[in-house]
Amino acid sequence: MAIAVGSARDVCLAARAASRELAVSTGTQRNAALGAMAAALETRAEQILAANRLDCEQGANDELSASLIDRLTLDEDRLAAMAADVRTIAALPDPVGETIEGHRLENGLDVRRVRVPLGVVAVVYEARPNVTIDCSALCLKSGNAIVLRGSSMAANSNAVLAEVAAGAVASVGLPGAAVSIVAGGERDELREIATQDGIVDLIIPRGGEGLKRALKAHATVPVMYAASGNCHVYVDESADLEDARAIIVNAKVQRPSVCNAAETLLVHSAVAARFLPGALTELRDRGVELRADASARAVAGDLADSLGEATQADWESEYHALVLAVGVVDSAEQAIEHVNRYGSGHSEAIVTGSTAAAQAFTSRVDAACVYVNASTRFTDGGVFGMGAEIGNSTQKLHARGPIGVRELCSYKFVVEGSGQVRE
Repeated sequence: MAIAVGSARDVCLAARAASRELAVSTGTQRNAALGAMAAALETRAEQILAANRLDCEQGANDELSASLIDRLTLDEDRLAAMAADVRTIAALPDPVGETIEGHRLENGLDVRRVRVPLGVVAVVYEARPNVTIDCSALCLKSGNAIVLRGSSMAANSNAVLAEVAAGAVASVGLPGAAVSIVAGGERDELREIATQDGIVDLIIPRGGEGLKRALKAHATVPVMYAASGNCHVYVDESADLEDARAIIVNAKVQRPSVCNAAETLLVHSAVAARFLPGALTELRDRGVELRADASARAVAGDLADSLGEATQADWESEYHALVLAVGVVDSAEQAIEHVNRYGSGHSEAIVTGSTAAAQAFTSRVDAACVYVNASTRFTDGGVFGMGAEIGNSTQKLHARGPIGVRELCSYKFVVEGSGQVRE
């Protein structure tokens, strides 16, 4: 089993040794491991789901929120989707050794920039056990070893899934330590992983602001934050209001527990009276708690008395639940200012019929993914054709948006000559 029995440092050291073998492995070998991983997910489905039921039962006993239980839960369909994603990742072009660009200097030197693995990637995550497989598959495809540190709430699920992944790697002759998990979920383990300079090359946290603060306080290893998603949908004065209704309902309701769900609806004042009564009624009928500013309540008609009052905290919140903040703005510029002030840099959408408004929104909104006339729910590595994602980076270095196999690589310059010396 791929569970740590020594210290977190011991696990990281073993992963470092494994990463050196992976870096010189062939794409065929790594794809064979991914195929074995997908097959094992299917043949061991009963064991995986049984472990997951234990976690979900404990979560219910611990009175976890509905959104956390949803993220924690695996079923046959989600497990089948995980196996399918692994096979999709295997079918992607091999990023390792890919020449990004090249040119010949006047002195005859050939200079190529070549994609190479990062080395050891540590992923720290909370409730979602599918992350164990998604991240393991992406790291394996890109030639990296991975150290997983899940939360105690998914301990049973993660243990079996990590064993499946490590066993698949070992079954094709690659080092099983390429996939390791540090179990227990203690903060001391997080601090130890986060300070393994020269051993761990990158940490990617997937979780809330508390996890982010904990890493900022201790990490000496580079961190790429797959951070929170305080996402907005802005309905412009020129929007097709039926499209706008469908987009906000989808962005809020389809899966409210995930980071690309909308948390705030902004509506131009010129269409607010026509749009909000119907849209808010549908959202309320689908179980959404609505918190609106004074301007939105003033045009909400019969719904006005049932709307909560939006506060500063609501504009700042990622609810992970069926709660939506609603505001009215007087221009696209005001909407952009609101989004840039309160958004987390994840996914933002404008619904508009105006090319000028769309261009202003896409050029001025500071986010990893910006949508025109589409739901924010599409921000996902799998949907973008990347097979899966380790997370969605809201940073600007070294990757932004969904983190896939190419984002898990660095590069080196390979320079070939014929005896040249510099004078």
